[in-house]
Amino acid sequence: MNIVSKESPLKHYQWGNQCDGWNFVEEDALSVKLESMPSGTEEVLHYHQHAQQFFFILRGEAAFEVEGKIILVREREGINIKPKEKHRIMNGSNAVLEFILCSQPSAQHDRHNIV
Repeated sequence: MNIVSKESPLKHYQWGNQCDGWNFVEEDALSVKLESMPSGTEEVLHYHQHAQQFFFILRGEAAFEVEGKIILVREREGINIKPKEKHRIMNGSNAVLEFILCSQPSAQHDRHNIV
């Protein structure tokens, strides 16, 4: 049994445009991450063939594009993205966006960008 926190020696990674992430759990069946997006950043529209994802907003407000619709998700709210749904997260606010991202199974090798 392991207790983890952002201050623990977690694997850090960078993604997108100056965005940061930390792996809490990275297994084939489940991935749990803490991610942070600076103001004005967004990710590329994509989908996952097998993984569903749950985003829980810890700080800030996120705009999600899901299948062509924009959905605002505020602090202390979450959204579940089903497999094959085209989606992306955007931070159009003036503040840092911080959220927990759970993927089941892990989306590590299951990301398909929409070009």
